[in-house]
Amino acid sequence: MTGLRARRLEKLGMVWSVADERFQENLEAAKAYYEDHWSLCAPRSAVALDRPVGQWLSNLRRAGALDDHPEWKAALEAVDLYWNPEWAVDWQRHYAALRELVRDEGQADVLPGVTVHGMDVGRWLQKNRQHAVWQGLLDGQRELLEAIGVVPLPPEQEAPAKAPKTPSGAFERGVAALAQYKDRTGSLTVPRAHVERLEDGTEIRLGVFLSNSKSRRAKLSADRLAALAALGLDWA
Repeated sequence: MTGLRARRLEKLGMVWSVADERFQENLEAAKAYYEDHWSLCAPRSAVALDRPVGQWLSNLRRAGALDDHPEWKAALEAVDLYWNPEWAVDWQRHYAALRELVRDEGQADVLPGVTVHGMDVGRWLQKNRQHAVWQGLLDGQRELLEAIGVVPLPPEQEAPAKAPKTPSGAFERGVAALAQYKDRTGSLTVPRAHVERLEDGTEIRLGVFLSNSKSRRAKLSADRLAALAALGLDWA
């Protein structure tokens, strides 16, 4: 059968492949989703034109799903080049929303609290501009951000690191010291005279704390026993 005759029959409604027909129908729904959200990195729950496009796109992102259909991959890339990015689709979804905000407002200065489709784009932007996060991005991610004028924050504008919170009560400090000791040594066997220093400099007589807690376990509250048991103390 000649190609011309095949095309004529297709115009008359002849279906050559059920899979191809289903793909085209879902692709139309995906295009409708893209019109509203500027990205094909839809969450799995996303629906467009009464079709579950989010789940459909997620299935197509699976390794090898399009190996036998390069034309399907090309069709999706024609709609959104980043429909299947190297990074998390959630990141790409936030980026697409930011890109549209920048396009509308002409600048990439979006403050935390500015939301698009339920996403706090401003907070996401602030996080990605932090030096440590920026350095952890892939080259392609940084290139996308730089293309719309986003650069990392200068050191003086970075949010200061929060100091570790010191437990307020004596028992809570003892539990924190025991957890720290276990993380460092892999053991819950603490010498009687051992003193553990917490990150804030507080010194805990951990051996005494552990011995006293065990001898008084009948008087400990259920919450305190649970805290000790969670660390692996059988007697708790």
